Amino acid sequence: QVQLVESGGGLVQAGGSLRLACAASRPIFSRQTMGWFRQAPGKERRFVAEISWYDAITFYADDVKGRFTISRDITKNTVYLQMNSLKPEDTAVYYCAGKKSSLIGDVTPNTYNYWGQGTQVTVSS
Repeated sequence: QVQLVESGGGLVQAGGSLRLACAASRPIFSRQTMGWFRQAPGKERRFVAEISWYDAITFYADDVKGRFTISRDITKNTVYLQMNSLKPEDTAVYYCAGKKSSLIGDVTPNTYNYWGQGTQVTVSS
């Protein structure tokens, strides 16, 4: 099983930026998809963005579209989430996850097969 380790979380003021990284313990197969989810206290885990590993097709949740960018570096087995124009409502634990499918747009958490431990992002007003 692939192990995922997130990094890059922290405290930032509203309007600021952060870049999260998620490193996989071994190469990710081309027919897989990597994604980011987030979970605020007392709320369900929600989809943020995903990217197909083979051809870098991306898909975003409506509330982050235009502010967040997901990307991947195949040579480093790493997926990134660049977050700009952050808002207090973006505060959450952010999780990286992998899906053994290249299907983009099927974004419920139970479609993902393996997860990282999460990294906290806090946006102050």
